[in-house]
Amino acid sequence: MKQPTGTLVLLGAPLGNPGDASARLASQLATADVIAAEDTRRLKRLLADLHVETNARIVSYFEGNEARRTPELLELLREGTHLVLITDGGMPSVSDPGYRLVRAAIDAQIAVTAVPGPSAVTTALALSGLPCDRFSFEGFVPRKAGERTRLFTELAEEPRTMVFFESPRRIISTVADMGKAFGADRPVALCRELTKTYEEVRRGTIGEVLSGVEAQPPLGEITLVVAGWEGPDASEATSENLALEVERLEADGMPRKDAMKLVASKFGLSRRDVYGAVLAQKSTDSQLPGCGCALLTAGKVGRWCRDLGRNAS
Repeated sequence: MKQPTGTLVLLGAPLGNPGDASARLASQLATADVIAAEDTRRLKRLLADLHVETNARIVSYFEGNEARRTPELLELLREGTHLVLITDGGMPSVSDPGYRLVRAAIDAQIAVTAVPGPSAVTTALALSGLPCDRFSFEGFVPRKAGERTRLFTELAEEPRTMVFFESPRRIISTVADMGKAFGADRPVALCRELTKTYEEVRRGTIGEVLSGVEAQPPLGEITLVVAGWEGPDASEATSENLALEVERLEADGMPRKDAMKLVASKFGLSRRDVYGAVLAQKSTDSQLPGCGCALLTAGKVGRWCRDLGRNAS
């Protein structure tokens, strides 16, 4: 006779306040055969807070051992084990360990279910005061500056509200890079330590929030909610504004080709349009009276135009 397979149960853990744990979550922890936890010490604190006693075998299941431990847990499920998976906060698999085990269990035709619980994504979204009817969850922001810049450039015209996770160690550089790609006037909400003692939500434009995090760097777990793109403002697409935008991005270290592409995207123009506008503005600037040291010589203008033309093509 074929032995019945077990069940994998995903537990939505409290973000910080144990009072948010459901009765079903406590029941699952009390009756499980095996509990796979992202942090076993944190699990034991939760068990104590909930006054839950369990005879379950407790094993660690985190990013560092997820690939190695998944086959072991899958074998337990095949043997009929009632296995629950819990992370430090929120639902397993959502920017947390769990996807590999869920995918393996599904492929092995093992039952997978979930006990819903708190979510940092939807909690921050609701608290942000930004549109919630449509949103995009982007997970953790890339650690490397180049990858971060590419991601934000790709999302510059995303019309939905966007949600990101970030570390306090990189929050200043991340918000600064958002300002370059999205514009300093884009609304944002920085939510930290949700449901915990020092919960805080900082709302404002990206420029305002950047000034705040530089003056008072936030600590703890951070969720960023950023307003979506509302489309170009044609009234602002003057030659002078386009030239200044390109110049500002170049001064921040962005290659001219990428700067023109980003400005074109922001104003709903082609890169050729931006090239023409910037070229016209340079020509105007070179003809302005004043200190000779501020003027471009004809030779310099020619070299600059040839270089700009190559980058615009």
